[in-house]
Amino acid sequence: MKKYAYIGCLGFIAVITTEFGIIGILPQVAEYYKISIDKAGYLLSAFALVIALTGPFMTLLTSGINRKKVMTASILMFLITGIISSFSPPFWLLMLVRILPAFLQPVYIATALSVAISGADNSKKNELMSTVFNGVAIAMVTTVPFATWISGLYSWEYSFMIQAAVSLVALGTIHFLLPSMPVKEKKSYGSQIKILKQPPFILSTLTNFFMITAWFSTYSYFADYLGKAKGMDTSMVSYMLFLFGIIGIIANKIAGKMLNKNVTVTLAFFLSGTILIPVLLYVSDGNLLATIFVIGIWGFLYSPSFLNASTYMISAAPDALEFANSLATSFGNLGVTLGTTIGGWIIITKGVEYTPWIGFIFGILAFLMMIVRNIVEKKGEVISGCPE
Repeated sequence: MKKYAYIGCLGFIAVITTEFGIIGILPQVAEYYKISIDKAGYLLSAFALVIALTGPFMTLLTSGINRKKVMTASILMFLITGIISSFSPPFWLLMLVRILPAFLQPVYIATALSVAISGADNSKKNELMSTVFNGVAIAMVTTVPFATWISGLYSWEYSFMIQAAVSLVALGTIHFLLPSMPVKEKKSYGSQIKILKQPPFILSTLTNFFMITAWFSTYSYFADYLGKAKGMDTSMVSYMLFLFGIIGIIANKIAGKMLNKNVTVTLAFFLSGTILIPVLLYVSDGNLLATIFVIGIWGFLYSPSFLNASTYMISAAPDALEFANSLATSFGNLGVTLGTTIGGWIIITKGVEYTPWIGFIFGILAFLMMIVRNIVEKKGEVISGCPE
């Protein structure tokens, strides 16, 4: 099963490079098209919004299709749109080709996770999922900062060339190394949709949504924040992305092991960063070494967020893994959209240095949802344990 997890991880690197590779070049894109930074941010928020609105439906529609074909078609779309983007098309066309792969992103993620844990023991599933999700951290340490660094040396179009190259490698790996995987037993739509009526799952979804909103209110403008609030140039920002990702790989590995022991405690531990990081960024002020140290902590606590969110949601709906994962992806990206939108508005109206405090507020909301879920589940246990 580890082979399948590593293949899924490679595809995830391509997916994340495409989705978040734009973060490091937003200032350059805004300058090239003569638009404000918040409008350039639509390239990230629109991508995330499409995922949020269509992810669960696309996953349900493709749930009966051969999993290899689903993964291949998804990465092929990322490859084609990456190539088109690298030719610096008009902004409306760039926006369009940014949106198209978003329709298949949650489908890829849900399918890759399902393939990775197929036939695995329950005790190993979270670790295998963490291997797939390591694609997020690996992209942050390799392809995303490399794309940012290259764009700093030449121009922002080179970032999309890197994205296309990574997608090509992932596509070839899936095509040649992943066997055909037809779906033997397709679950009915009704059996999967019923999780939407379960209060613990709804509260888990809100936890995910608020947590990702918290993180991305600042992270979406990582380059702009470090440039204007901390005085770093493009090259230094790429180094910070590298540091962020290196620590993130370690964090994902640790989170996978922690999740096997206690899902709720693990989520709470890493979620604490949404409250801690804004305070530390404020305290570090203009001290370079202190800021680098804070970025390291930020990378450690942020990187497992998607893994933690998915696992937390699945723990409330273990019988609808793929659909629950697609919802985790969708609501996570809805959080990306809201965080990016509010962050952009704060930058325009107040200044980029205020964006971390949005994360502080939404982090508290995420903790409240966790507390409410815990109360609801305890009440449910009491009711189910009562004699008739």
